Amino acid sequence: MIKHTVKKLPSNTFEIIIEISWDEIEKEYKTAFDLILAEFSFEGFRKGKVPSQIAQKHIPKDQVYSQLIRTLLPRIYEEIIKKEGLKPIVSPKIDLVKAKEKETWQIKATLAEKPTVDLGEYRKKLLDIKAGMKKDDIWVPGKDEAKKEDQAAKNDKILSAALSLILKEVKCEIPLLLIESELNRKLTALIDDVQKIGLTVDNYLQSKGLTMDKLKEQYTKEITDMYKLEFILLEIADKEQIKVEQADLDKLFGALKTEKEQQAAKANSYFYASVLRKQKTLDFLISL
Repeated sequence: MIKHTVKKLPSNTFEIIIEISWDEIEKEYKTAFDLILAEFSFEGFRKGKVPSQIAQKHIPKDQVYSQLIRTLLPRIYEEIIKKEGLKPIVSPKIDLVKAKEKETWQIKATLAEKPTVDLGEYRKKLLDIKAGMKKDDIWVPGKDEAKKEDQAAKNDKILSAALSLILKEVKCEIPLLLIESELNRKLTALIDDVQKIGLTVDNYLQSKGLTMDKLKEQYTKEITDMYKLEFILLEIADKEQIKVEQADLDKLFGALKTEKEQQAAKANSYFYASVLRKQKTLDFLISL
């Protein structure tokens, strides 16, 4: 028997406690053992041809239980999120709470959904900010053509002010699980990069005048702001009904030089549509 309970935590995070009866564990044990056996090799036998009786003496139970969890848990997890109507945006954090022989096993899965965004009166506040800028600092279509070179710089200034405003004023609490996942990815990538140039992490940190705690703090702020901005822009795009039409994609694909490039881009239409929608949202903020 498999049972579960779901507890809602802050920041659109959910904790699922899964209980798997010992009878269920025993049923799955053979399946897990057979998967290991198919790849098991032993002196005098080819891989996958070792008799079960011999393999049982040399394959630790812990290894079989680990395989059992890897096989069984994804199936259980998918069934639970479907039944509960949950929509996780990142892989769950899994903790094995209890796993004793002849007893019910208990597993904790922590997942995060898309954060809630409260835009508030972002439009009014953004218009107030723009009103406070000097008129000469804002490019208006039809203005002196000689000043076209300044257009991009002026738009950048407007956009920078807009993004700073929404990051500060819009309410959007990013799930800790999402931040931790990206933090671990960035730290792993940093360690790999540092090792490739023959440095230790300690040497790298010393050269930057940082400690590991300070680096994590810095990364955490960067990650939080990055995700917050992404989700806010998505919410603005939804609220303002900003859409990407097929004509937009056709124009983008048509600008590519070769048919091979065009076909590759078309195969990733969803990605390019999201990029175009984000750019349209940024343009919208500039034009308000």
